[in-house]
Amino acid sequence: MAQLCSRCILPHAPPGIVIDDQGVCSICRSHELTRAVKSEPPPLESDFVQLLGKRRGKGAYDCLVMCSGGKDSTSALYYMVKRYKVRCLAFTFDHGFETGEALDNVHRAVEKLGVDFLFFRSEYMKPLFARLVQTDSPAVICHPCSLWYMGLAFDIAARYEIPFIVAGWTKGQSTRQEAMSKCGCNIHAPEFAAMAEATQTFLRTKLVDLPQYKDFPHSMEEVLKRAQKRFKTMVVSPHWFLPHDTAEYVALIQRELGWRYPKVSYPKESTNCSLNFLSVYNSMRHHGYTHYHVEASKMIREGLLSRPEALRLLEMDFDLELLNEIAGKLGHEYR
Repeated sequence: MAQLCSRCILPHAPPGIVIDDQGVCSICRSHELTRAVKSEPPPLESDFVQLLGKRRGKGAYDCLVMCSGGKDSTSALYYMVKRYKVRCLAFTFDHGFETGEALDNVHRAVEKLGVDFLFFRSEYMKPLFARLVQTDSPAVICHPCSLWYMGLAFDIAARYEIPFIVAGWTKGQSTRQEAMSKCGCNIHAPEFAAMAEATQTFLRTKLVDLPQYKDFPHSMEEVLKRAQKRFKTMVVSPHWFLPHDTAEYVALIQRELGWRYPKVSYPKESTNCSLNFLSVYNSMRHHGYTHYHVEASKMIREGLLSRPEALRLLEMDFDLELLNEIAGKLGHEYR
């Protein structure tokens, strides 16, 4: 097993992540220097309220809320309706691997909050997922999926002229700068470099015989560039601006919306699609860590999560039987 950083939970994985003789990774060292040179104030809720106020009330909906049924997206929907009182269109996609538990959470939330709800189910991504696992590609399954569903979200926002897309992304998944321009992980960061290169190689070389993916985007920048030509929509998350910790908003949505944890999940106490188990397994095999390790490590550096708690949440406790139950839907078997 690779050596882990003594401060965060990233492994020694050169050239992107290197642990020095003091047991500290290069990402933590870089964070030390950045924090010493430039310390930005945390984003303020007043900034968020002002941002919403500039473009709300001009159409049927003020925001499109991407709701997966997880705690972060469900609470984001709750805050947009109850705290900020904006007109929301809840949006859930299913690529064939969403769990019944997650969808039940979504249905309870939209019913109790009384918001309009758009559900999109498609088999479009299934051949891509199958090709990825069958070729044992080091590409991260979640990355092309995020390109697809963000493209969908932008298309829907453009169709209804919705100025904001609201995600359930937490402080570990983005930064203030990305709140105004980008979405998802920063593929140019060194901790994502190997994953990003593998994913782009897969998208450029392994799908050429599948005509339905002829125009599939290769990066989030490409998704954003296409989207901005149709309608200027901004991606934001209330979690970037609110001080509430996870335990607080989980208790809130459990009480108010009947939200429930799934029986089996990765990371622990999360709600992700079943395909996420394959993504995690493949990422650990090929890279030695996952994007969840990157997110958790960022939160450790910011004092939002303890290292022992991060290790507990990211312990892999699912088995080969579960993996093959999911992989079988893609014509694959792990041995």
